[in-house]
Amino acid sequence: MHSMTSRERVRAAMAHQPPDRVPVMCQLALGHYFLHSRFDPVDIWFDSDTFARVVETLRARYGFDGVLINLPGRPADWREYLAADETGDCGRRLTWANGLQTRVPADDNPQTSTPGGGPLPRADYTSVDAGDPATYRLAGYVWNTWHAPALWDIPVDADLTDPAAYPEWFTAGLRAARALCPEASVHAEVFSPFTHLLELFGYQNALMALVEAPETCHRLLEHFTAMAGAQTDCLAPHDPDAVLVSSAFAGAGFISRAMYRQFVLPYERQIAAAVHRHRLPVYVHTCGAIGDRLDLMSESGMDGIDTLDPPPLGTVELAEAKDRFGHRFFLKGNLDAVNEMLHAGDAAFDRAVLDRLKTGMPGSGYILSSACSVAPRVRPERLKRMVALADEHGRYG
Repeated sequence: MHSMTSRERVRAAMAHQPPDRVPVMCQLALGHYFLHSRFDPVDIWFDSDTFARVVETLRARYGFDGVLINLPGRPADWREYLAADETGDCGRRLTWANGLQTRVPADDNPQTSTPGGGPLPRADYTSVDAGDPATYRLAGYVWNTWHAPALWDIPVDADLTDPAAYPEWFTAGLRAARALCPEASVHAEVFSPFTHLLELFGYQNALMALVEAPETCHRLLEHFTAMAGAQTDCLAPHDPDAVLVSSAFAGAGFISRAMYRQFVLPYERQIAAAVHRHRLPVYVHTCGAIGDRLDLMSESGMDGIDTLDPPPLGTVELAEAKDRFGHRFFLKGNLDAVNEMLHAGDAAFDRAVLDRLKTGMPGSGYILSSACSVAPRVRPERLKRMVALADEHGRYG
């Protein structure tokens, strides 16, 4: 079989066509970018061009076939919103002109707080009104969309179900990565409506809302679904190879099968259809225990599943998932990001990778990957080793 580009390799695997070898594509934790690149963590988080450069730098260093652009774009003038930038024992602390503060540690996602250091406000499910953005666009922040509360000049009443409402810079990271990675598979990301809901109320209160205010939840989920569709319409013209739906909280650690069917499935089905209207593959990232709901996920219209956490982190045995759903989905992941990638010895790591290759590669439809994000302190040599093993033992034909 002729040698493929990385972009061709991932495309073939997603379509269940035989690539030249099993593609390798891990999502890296932001802390991994911070620790293992020469770029400043603040710039990685807040500057779209820098984020795209670091994504491509580490992709090339490790030999990965694809990248995920999992931060939305930022305005080019983001530094003008800063009032102070200080360095302390816990990393950088940015103070913004509106008084909010962002702490940027050396190995983890930045966290934004109120001027006094307290948690950001969450909506109240007993009074929120899906028709009134002011009740859930708190401090101008769209949960899980901008990643930086109230920093940008987005009107609180902007109709974010309309693609025209999104600023040009929203797609800046994707556009920069596409230009830097012409032969790699570049994937865009939108958040599941259910993720928006949990971030809006806070996890504990959101789970209470599912029980005490289900109709309110459904109205908000409908609105967030329309938002995700609008974001897809913004991203699709910039040539992503696929769209990932980030749905981290839809596993059994949070909700039952019945709640998944009620509060997740119908809305993610609509997002899958929205992506398919652009003739793009779409797949879903759900962490943890999903072995009990793969059959429900198969009803969503998604083309693939990401993570597939094995025991003890999750409940998915790759052989069983491949046997039952390998014809339905492309599968990505299943390497235990903690016990097999971070803590295991070299021999154990090699055995784990070879096991996934042996199990996942028959019939194509498998992308070798960590189950969830690669932890910040996973050794870079280990990631290069994944690609070397796939190159040696994951070849077709």
